[in-house]
Amino acid sequence: MSLPTAPITVYGIPNCNTVKSARDWLDRHAIAYAFHDFKKAGVSQALVESWLPHLGLDVLINRKGTTWRALSDAQKASVADAGHAIALMMAQPSLIKRPVLVIGGKAHAGFSEAAYQDIFQVSGTAA
Repeated sequence: MSLPTAPITVYGIPNCNTVKSARDWLDRHAIAYAFHDFKKAGVSQALVESWLPHLGLDVLINRKGTTWRALSDAQKASVADAGHAIALMMAQPSLIKRPVLVIGGKAHAGFSEAAYQDIFQVSGTAA
């Protein structure tokens, strides 16, 4: 396994099971990363905008969570516009699909062992 040399940041909330799984996977594979807690540190417009070319709104907005379901129909419809979607994600970071992994300036959303094995070019067994 060749460990990445680019800085790695995991964005999310610590009590999210998917974020926990991603962080556990990185720890098991001895991959160093910084963790950015949405709830404590928030997200900036520039940060969300930097993810959009890699992910797009359809991937970046978590439409399966309770935060999405609690939105009004008007708020849900407004996310078709990138500006409104970004403002909503900044106001309610739980709307962002988690975790967002940024490595070498490229963003990836969500977690699966297969995807991380591909991203980090490692086998299925932990180091």
